[in-house]
Order: sequence, then structure tokens, then C-alpha cells
Amino acid sequence: MKRLAIITTHPIQYNAPLFKLLTERGNIHLKVFYTWSQSKDGLLFDPGFGISRQWDIPLLEGYEYEFIDNQSKDPGSHHFWGILNKQLINKIKDFKPDAILVYGWAFYSHLKTIFSLGKKARILFRGDSTLLDNDQFSWIKRGIKKIFLSIIFSRIDKALYVGSANKAYFKYYGLEERKLLFAPHAIDNDRFSFNSESHEQAAKEWRKKLGIPEENFVFLYAGKLESKKAPDLLIKAFLSLDEENMDLVICGNGELENNLKQLASEHTNIHFLPFQNQNQMPVVYRVGDVFVLPSRGPGETWGLAVNEAMACGRPVIVSNRCGCSQDLVEHNVNGYIFESDSLLSLTHCMKNILESDSMLEMREANSIKIQEFSYDAVCNSIEKTISTN
Repeated sequence: MKRLAIITTHPIQYNAPLFKLLTERGNIHLKVFYTWSQSKDGLLFDPGFGISRQWDIPLLEGYEYEFIDNQSKDPGSHHFWGILNKQLINKIKDFKPDAILVYGWAFYSHLKTIFSLGKKARILFRGDSTLLDNDQFSWIKRGIKKIFLSIIFSRIDKALYVGSANKAYFKYYGLEERKLLFAPHAIDNDRFSFNSESHEQAAKEWRKKLGIPEENFVFLYAGKLESKKAPDLLIKAFLSLDEENMDLVICGNGELENNLKQLASEHTNIHFLPFQNQNQMPVVYRVGDVFVLPSRGPGETWGLAVNEAMACGRPVIVSNRCGCSQDLVEHNVNGYIFESDSLLSLTHCMKNILESDSMLEMREANSIKIQEFSYDAVCNSIEKTISTN
């Protein structure tokens, strides 16, 4: 059986089910090496939400793993020197992998792994960066970055790209087509689509507690309340519609929270919910009739909340700065794509969906489309590239 070492910083809700499924399929021997040992107890401060949080779903069950001592003086995934593992290389060698899958290069120990072990095993790389924000940097910075990343990616045997924008990024920095393999950005579709009737009923009760009339149309945003996500733009667009029988629900915490509440203070049809943990999210998405991700960036590389909303059967409105927009959303079929940071464009899309008589068709289209973006598809790609000499 081929052996795969996975290098990633800490357990997250999007990767743990994938690692478990890879193990259950039994086609490769998998071991995950977590490089941020301080995350071992699961409680982390999330600067985006502005709170310490611990996921309420199991993240360390069903697969082999080890936390590698992180000796950084400022540990964390927020900067290059936040991951410093003196034992990592030897630990990987002891496992004797046929391939090493590295999540993210922008940490000292991850980059060292790529350059140190390329002759010992095949190097696979997983990242979701795009070129969508390149226009925000000077040509000098773009040029320096291109040289730097071209050197790094020359040491990679395969890049597992998550979607079209991510593929374009890898090709721009020198990776040939033969070194690229599609492994879609995915979430646990079954967890969000399972028990649908019960979740719909719970969402209906939640709307009632918020004082939302049953017949009202509800727009929903769920995520960090930060500038790059542009929840302020969504509130302004909602208010500019000036329609009756509609509400807006904003779910999350973050640096913009007070400003957003001030912006909405005179409007009883705008409701705020605090951060909700994973077990509640299948209900949260169903509180809304439509999910909106209005991100302006920089740094909205994908937007996995869109996957989650689609798995719950919700139409979506996303900006063209979201990496997922090219792959998940077909305009006027399962949702709408608007021009980033354009109040007029977002308002137009919201008005179109309010007036649409195709909501049921959009919901059904999303339930079908999201099946293409599954953990099984990711497993197939990983197993394929490992088994290929």
C-alpha cells in the first residue's frame, strides 16, 4: 500500500472528514503531521471572528495523525515564522512516505519540507490561491512574486487545484498542465444535506423567534464580519431595495460588528446572530432563502460557505472576487454573480432573485451541482496521483 504523509498546520472542519474518508477507503496508508502543536487542545483564537472558538464536531477521529512540536516564539498560521518544527523532517522520514502532500507553502517548516524531501518522495501541493487580486499589486511586486513562486513550484510534482481560478494561478507561476490535477474544494455535503426536513423546521422556528413573518423573503450572510467579506455592502444593497416583506440575517462576529449594527440600527428587518458552531450551520443556512457572499477581497480565494449553502439547497449570490464563482455558480441558473464592490450590481442581482419565479429550480440545480464538489472526488484525485509513477 502506498504511503502518504500530509503536512498541515492544524485540524479544521473542512479537512478532517477528508482525512477520515481517505483512511476508510483503504487504498493508501495515510498519516497527518500537524505542525502547529499549540492547536492540540482545539481551542484557538480566530482574529477574523474576534473570539476563541473550538469546533463542536470531531476533528481527530478516524485517521492517523501526530502533532509535531512547534518551537516558534510566536506560534500560529498567521505568519511565516509561526510554524517552526525542528523534528518534522525526521518524523516524515521515519514514516517512509511514497508521497508528501503539503498544505500551504508560506510557513518555514512547510517550505523546508518541499525543498528537503523532494528526492525522497513525490511532493504534492494543495493551496487555493488565485490571481483575482493581482491588479491590486504593483508590477514590481507581481514580478518578484512570480520569480519566487516559480522557484518553489518547480520543486512540486503535482498541484491539486481546487477550481478554475486556482488552476490559472498555478499555470501563471510555471506549473505545466501535466503537473496539475483537479481536486475540487469540498465540504461534508452529506452533513449539510442530511435530515433536511428537520433542519427546515428548525430554521422556520428560528425565523419565528427573530420576528420574521413566515411569508417574508430572507437574505442571509454567514461568516466573519470583516472588510474583505463586505457585509457592509450587503446591508447597503438591502436597504437600497426598499421592498416590503423581506428581511436580512447577518450571522457572525468580527471587527466590523459594531459598525454594521450601527448601520442597521433603525431597521427592524435586519437581524444579527452571533457566531454559530458547525452543528448549527445546516439550520442557519436554511434560515435564509438565498445566501449572499459579497466579498471584495483581497484574499477571498474560494468561499466554502457557498458550498455549504448549496448543499442546503439554497440559491446563492456571490461577487466575482470569490474564487468559487467561476466553478459553482451559473448566472441565472443556480444563482447570480455580481461585480465586486458594486452596490448597483449587487442590488440588481438581489432584485432579480426577489422577482424570480425559478427559486425551486435554482434550489434543485444547486443540490445537483454540489455533488461534483465532494470528498469522494478529492480522494479519487489523491489516490490517482499517488498510484501513478
